[in-house]
Amino acid sequence: MARQGLAYRLYAGEANVNIIGRRKLWFLLAALLVAISIASISIKQFHLGIEFAGGTSFSVPAKVGDTELTQSEVSDAVERAIQAVDPGNEVGAAQRVGTAGGSPTYTVRASAMTAQQAEQAKTNLVEDLGVPAEQVSDDQVSAAWGGQVTRQALLGLVIFLVLVMVYLVVRFEWRMAVAALSSLLLDLIVTAGVYSLVGFEVTPSTVIGFLTILGYALYDVVVVFDKIQENTRGITASSLRTYNEAANLAVNQTLMRSLNTGLVALLPVGGLLFIGAGLLGAGTLKDLGLVLFVGMGFGVIASILFAAPVLTVLKDREPRIKAHTARVLARRAGARSGDVAPRGERTGRDANATVTDEAAPALASAAPRPGSRPTAKRNTNRTQRPGGAGNRPSGGTKRR
Repeated sequence: MARQGLAYRLYAGEANVNIIGRRKLWFLLAALLVAISIASISIKQFHLGIEFAGGTSFSVPAKVGDTELTQSEVSDAVERAIQAVDPGNEVGAAQRVGTAGGSPTYTVRASAMTAQQAEQAKTNLVEDLGVPAEQVSDDQVSAAWGGQVTRQALLGLVIFLVLVMVYLVVRFEWRMAVAALSSLLLDLIVTAGVYSLVGFEVTPSTVIGFLTILGYALYDVVVVFDKIQENTRGITASSLRTYNEAANLAVNQTLMRSLNTGLVALLPVGGLLFIGAGLLGAGTLKDLGLVLFVGMGFGVIASILFAAPVLTVLKDREPRIKAHTARVLARRAGARSGDVAPRGERTGRDANATVTDEAAPALASAAPRPGSRPTAKRNTNRTQRPGGAGNRPSGGTKRR
């Protein structure tokens, strides 16, 4: 039979990609990403939106009569109107946000202004663009509302993590709970770092996106851990493989499932980010789209390359797993030296091929036990004693 390709072996879980064995490399890459993310958050910080920093927003119709206003025209006009009354004000870019009376509108956000300054800027904007005054509106947003949203989001995050910890301890064990929470925190830090590097505004949609990716990342970690638990159940009673090898097999068996699930989930999110916000100019979608795209994509990677290796590090410290690993390695060392043939491994020409778990019991029953002496073959032919009782002479006469 021809050897199967890599794609087939990946789907069948037979590729045997050494993920657990390279855990030091994954930990080094994770530490590097965390360092870059923390540096970006500390130096660049976050670009807080008007909901968190406070400020003034102006809404302008995108169409005046039969004339369609462009995004740059609205941005320049609002900036001129605001700078005339408050020269030091920071004005953002115009965003196409929706419809008003059947016509799309642009929203421009600026730093906080007094009521008199906002009214004067609105008058200047009406005169500059020739827009009816009743179609231009301004809105004052206090930073206190953003602080309240932040506190509620942090409270929700803490409650979520506590519930996750309790569930994973009950469903699996505390080591898996610690590994899963480490993966979730890594996903949050890296996503926040990317958001800081890109420089998008932090809005309530951003906070919602961060809470959403936690649930998705947890789902993928649970899938991987469930397979690890299945492969390692009763592993100390066998000498076929170590805990790390069984965990690596489980990761390989769920690898394509995780990648396919992540790809299917990223397709609509990518459309939301690149098509909706990038091509169509729906600015209110980019903050949510970026958080979901980075968080969901990295969550899949973290569940494979980080959560499972962290679990194996914690399990290696467990006395019974440590003793089991030493026993398996000792038997293999004995097999290589020719002293002991470990159960579940072929000898002779196929000595390097590992037998499956189903075939191991049969081979074990047929193979001699270590240290036992081979029994001599019993001679079924009796020794002829001349003249003995019950024996006939070889040349005797027949009775008539």
